[in-house]
Amino acid sequence: MEKKKVLFISQEITPYLPDSEIADIGRYLPQGIQERGKEIRTFMPRFGNVNERRNQLHEVIRLSGMNLIINDNDHPLIIKVASIQAARMQVYFIDNEDYFQRKYALKDENEVAFEDNDERAIFFARGVLETVIKLRWSPDIIHCHGWFTGMIPLFVKKTYRDNPLFANTRVVYSVYNDGFGQPLSHEMGRKIAEDGINPADIAILGVPTFENYTKLALAYSDAAIKGSEVISTEIEEHIKASGMQYLDYQPKESYIDSYFDFYNNIL
Repeated sequence: MEKKKVLFISQEITPYLPDSEIADIGRYLPQGIQERGKEIRTFMPRFGNVNERRNQLHEVIRLSGMNLIINDNDHPLIIKVASIQAARMQVYFIDNEDYFQRKYALKDENEVAFEDNDERAIFFARGVLETVIKLRWSPDIIHCHGWFTGMIPLFVKKTYRDNPLFANTRVVYSVYNDGFGQPLSHEMGRKIAEDGINPADIAILGVPTFENYTKLALAYSDAAIKGSEVISTEIEEHIKASGMQYLDYQPKESYIDSYFDFYNNIL
């Protein structure tokens, strides 16, 4: 029997970025799921505070070279990879000079969010999916971690809906206590609509707050997980009212087994 495939997409993974709730899950969940018999792939952004030399990142030439158009501008897609030897796990990095080669991840040295975080999230999502297509790897489940991955469900269900690699893919979205204070660019909806998405499908981004952005991600997901013990009350109530398959918060000691069972239930 062919192994089921799980694609993990995380905005941060330790040891490439400092420890955090998302970074730790991004590191240990894929390993645990792989050890339980599923095939995995793992992606994250190559933020500028990822130390390439220490972590031995190198470019994958055969996967790089594509240009993605965001807001009428061409942006070269660069794919890098590194290995976590102890986990027997590779991590793919989405890189681009315009969006990711700055010293910080999502905020500058003054803790102010970058103005182009909307475009960066769009580029990251499309970059991941285009790379998976190049790999000719059809995931049974895509599990998204962190708000920066929030465009993945929309693109899988809309922009790439006719691609046979994603025909039977189930999307799981984990909601964390990682909200951004200021809304994203009010132009975000227009930029996404350029990818063949009907503006009516993303009308909620007319006010691109964290809550609205998360609701959009959930609208195109097949299931949701409460990743943090405490999340936005508005979002938690929205998930429960939606009737979608939902896994409540799981403690560190048992979350890998619980997620594994959850995956099996939604396949």
